[in-house]
Amino acid sequence: MARVMIGDVCEIVIERGLSADLLPERSGREQVVVITQAPVRDHAERVVEAIGDGSIIEVPDRDRAKTWDVVRDIYDELAERNVGRGDTLLGVGGGAVTDLTGFVAATWLRGIESVLVPTTLLGAVDAAIGGKTGINHAGKNLVGAFWHPSRVHVDLDVLDALDERLKLEGTAEIVKAGFIADPRILGEYRARGAAAHLDVVVPAAIAVKAEVVSSDFREGGRRAILNFGHTIGHGVEAVTGMPHGFAVSIGMVAAGAISAVRFGFDSAAMTELLFGLGLPVAAAGTSRQAVLEKVARDKKRTSDGIRMVLLRSVGDVEVTPVTADELDVGLAAIGI
Repeated sequence: MARVMIGDVCEIVIERGLSADLLPERSGREQVVVITQAPVRDHAERVVEAIGDGSIIEVPDRDRAKTWDVVRDIYDELAERNVGRGDTLLGVGGGAVTDLTGFVAATWLRGIESVLVPTTLLGAVDAAIGGKTGINHAGKNLVGAFWHPSRVHVDLDVLDALDERLKLEGTAEIVKAGFIADPRILGEYRARGAAAHLDVVVPAAIAVKAEVVSSDFREGGRRAILNFGHTIGHGVEAVTGMPHGFAVSIGMVAAGAISAVRFGFDSAAMTELLFGLGLPVAAAGTSRQAVLEKVARDKKRTSDGIRMVLLRSVGDVEVTPVTADELDVGLAAIGI
């Protein structure tokens, strides 16, 4: 078992199997409401059994859960069940469920406890970690709040059992952690390829994110480095509907190409690693104008223009505005 802390607000437990102490000890808790999706309903029921009590709310699959209609339905359920400020929302599922659970917890009664049990690799190393919550409105995650779960439980047995496509989605975010902060992650993937040991790369990626978040809870500064690959990646994701992790991989290729022009970064080696792991590195055929329109609405834009996370070298990161010509370089690198 490994435990990682984000400040003194969130404990991340990484182990194999479901422990009996999924919930932090606290006084006044009368109810636990579990939010989950149909594909992992069985696991949610095992979680309820492990904690001894709880009721389940099932929401639509993937990002179809992250809508105002679903949020309103959950609010109605919480009101019907008389969920109080001392109670807990427990999200069991992938990134969509953890985003949604966190947002509802942050806004119900101005904030109640959330605990997250991610069931995808992407959720375990990224979405469930760091306190970002959100739903989609006029763009991805444009409505949300910073609200840290009190505990995140990562079960490596569940992650090992995932199909290869779901593992691959999460691999992009783990590799991202390697490029921005921990070259040992990259070494594990270069040595073992897609067979890299989750016991090695998952705790390492979580440690990177936890350390960055602990130094910048609300993304006022350094936390922005976690968005490497996300600016153009989110645009590609929104236009094509491809899974988040695949879009981030493509976004890293674009950001790497801009980094190569700006700083001389070895973008070819990064693209080679991503491609070798089976991740997509291009989005040929995607509408360039549609992607640019999504990028223009990105949350990270400022009065100086579109900010992107660029690399001088592995672990040497700069968050900086980019020019229209540099955006062209990035898009060209991914076939747009």
